[in-house]
Amino acid sequence: MELPVEIDPSEVHQLLAPPSERLARLIDCREQDEWHICHLQGALLVPMSRIAELAPQCFTDPQEHLIVYCHHGMRSLRVTQWLRQQGFVNTQSMRGGIDAWAQHVEPEMARY
Repeated sequence: MELPVEIDPSEVHQLLAPPSERLARLIDCREQDEWHICHLQGALLVPMSRIAELAPQCFTDPQEHLIVYCHHGMRSLRVTQWLRQQGFVNTQSMRGGIDAWAQHVEPEMARY
């Protein structure tokens, strides 16, 4: 069964919540300067501007569940679609990006 292209921040939070083990890998596709403002713990920074270059070393298991996020969800949707085209079919974009995460899951997080 194919996963939906997008996933809500609350669903991501449930996937990552203890006591369960991490069931998905977080990929932040924003740029380094945005990463320094705020990011999700445990996320891997793979900027959209370098995705084609970095993908072969960062993504090796086509069955791995990847959740990509950006600021508002537009870049992550593009990266998700690209990764799916490369065979990473269990890739999802976090709807609304880290801004939605800050609004709905972690209100104390810095926003920009």
